[in-house]
Amino acid sequence: MELVSTARNATPSGARVSAFTAKDGAKIRYALWNTTATQRLGTICLFGGRTEFIEKYFETITDLRRRGFAVATMDWRGQGGSSRLLSNPMKGHVESFAEFDDDLRQFMTEVVLADCPSPYYGFAHSMGGHIILRSAQTKVCWFDRIILSAPMIALAPESTRIPAIGFVSEAATLLGLSDFFVPGGKSDSSRRETFEDNTVTSDRLRFERSKDVLEAAPRLALGSPTIGWVAAAQRSIAEINALTFINGIKVPTLILAAGNDEVVSTPAIEVFASRLKTCTRIVIAGARHEILQERDDLRDQFWAAFDAYIPGANREMSERSIGF
Repeated sequence: MELVSTARNATPSGARVSAFTAKDGAKIRYALWNTTATQRLGTICLFGGRTEFIEKYFETITDLRRRGFAVATMDWRGQGGSSRLLSNPMKGHVESFAEFDDDLRQFMTEVVLADCPSPYYGFAHSMGGHIILRSAQTKVCWFDRIILSAPMIALAPESTRIPAIGFVSEAATLLGLSDFFVPGGKSDSSRRETFEDNTVTSDRLRFERSKDVLEAAPRLALGSPTIGWVAAAQRSIAEINALTFINGIKVPTLILAAGNDEVVSTPAIEVFASRLKTCTRIVIAGARHEILQERDDLRDQFWAAFDAYIPGANREMSERSIGF
């Protein structure tokens, strides 16, 4: 296992990269870093969204280490440097989000708790935020606090294009079409997208930086989701939005939503946050879905909220260059 470094996205120093074997044999890639600050504030457990890979978060990892945190992160099964689940490795597929739950549990118990300093904070984006919320409702939650960037509480209407997508995907799955792409889905959707066509960031440099990684390592790319992934996501979305589920979450949670999100539903995030008694919510006006890949003025709002929310976080960060 290795990390991919490019001219505009160098691997942060001191990385320890490995993989663990999930119970079904899948290899799950992960990476660990120690803090680079004199203060030691514990470990940020960082989890990306669908299609993402560890390398995309090098800048964020550097920001966290400078603040005094160790960082532990992994690629979800079926994407990044982890095992792909179908013969076409570009299909984003999972049968059930319980598979992600199992991988998260194994990562936390076998890697993080065994090799990273406490306390532990969950820090996740989009689909990763959804999975972390699933873990927060269990009897044993590893995180003292949770920070979520544009979590997948519900899909945005712009991202589905199919009326009654939950019913349609479930019906198609029952007909044996689980492994098929969603209608219009493609293997190379992430690699072919241009900055002008993208809906996730208004920052050209950060967009192109991620594209550089995929050009250097096409194996990290992921295409459109399968019908099975959509069906599994819709089942899990219904589960986490149930009031009984929300009432079971006791961990203090900060949710930052994007004002111009076309991937997940910001109104759904606001409703969810209003029902979660332990939640603080902030909507960053003008931000697209990937807040941490956005322009400096939008990222700065995210980090200001983060620094105010996590005990002891360094508020005197002066380096804003994304070249690190």
